[in-house]
Amino acid sequence: MVHDPSSGVLKPFNFKHIEQQVPEIKRIECMIDTVSLDPLIDSSDVSPESWQEIAGIIETKYSNYDGFVILHGTDTMAYSASALSFILENLEKPVIFTGSQLPIGTIRTDGKENLISAVEIAASAKNSKTIVPEVCIFFEKFLRRGNRTTKSSSEHFNAFDSPNYPPLAEAGINIKYNTNLIITPTVRKDLKVNKKIDSNISILKIFPGMGSNTVQRFFKSSPARAVIIESYGTGNGPSAGWYIKTITDYISSGGLVLNITQCYSGSVEMGFYETGRSLLEAGVISGLDMTTEAAAAKLMYLLGNYSDTEIIKSLLNSNIRGEISL
Repeated sequence: MVHDPSSGVLKPFNFKHIEQQVPEIKRIECMIDTVSLDPLIDSSDVSPESWQEIAGIIETKYSNYDGFVILHGTDTMAYSASALSFILENLEKPVIFTGSQLPIGTIRTDGKENLISAVEIAASAKNSKTIVPEVCIFFEKFLRRGNRTTKSSSEHFNAFDSPNYPPLAEAGINIKYNTNLIITPTVRKDLKVNKKIDSNISILKIFPGMGSNTVQRFFKSSPARAVIIESYGTGNGPSAGWYIKTITDYISSGGLVLNITQCYSGSVEMGFYETGRSLLEAGVISGLDMTTEAAAAKLMYLLGNYSDTEIIKSLLNSNIRGEISL
């Protein structure tokens, strides 16, 4: 983002002008080319079509470059990074998302350091092999797995966290990689880009006092093929009969329900308390320790690429891109 001098508001800027804003980037010993989406959009307007477009650019240019850096607004960066992690199968090169809390044209912007470090990481190799062949987010000084990351602050420079998974790298005087945490392919395979996305999902965050009419209308009027429930603690919800019946009826009609926790960190264990056990018996699927962003992106990916409900259920409980702890 840059300030529009005429209106004073923030607006997207063309990546082609990045060397004017960050001249230091020319000192990095690698060739850098730029591509911008047309039209440029605010990250609040990002959609599955945006993810498909970004994935298409990477697919087209994949064999020509050692890594990719995506400048992205912070509001939906974790959603986009999660989505790309599922769309890009057999990835063997870095795809690093980064951005800034302060516009890149301002004096105290964090964007310059974030971008320079992201480019260095994307270009880094050891023994002629890429160090981080994953979709990641670099922000402040940490490199995190994209589908483990969530935006944690609207004002601090350290705006992202991955509460259930340690950082893959930390940038100080040197960039220190936690290589034991990085997913590296053991068998070389061609990149597969799964652009089919079905965004026909909904998210329900439960709260004390949530009325039966509200929940029943949500499930009955929703055309969603799947619903993510953000539950209390380890995956608990109201024990009221109407709540369990509403969910059971939705599942019986062919819908999928994925249960994740509202908590900042931790995992869903639906057999731990009676209220959670009732959801498990109703056919609700545990989202384990997935973030909301990863759960939404994974569901969209699975619904778009698989028609068999049982396969989707199985894959939701499987760690396919490093998104959950098993």
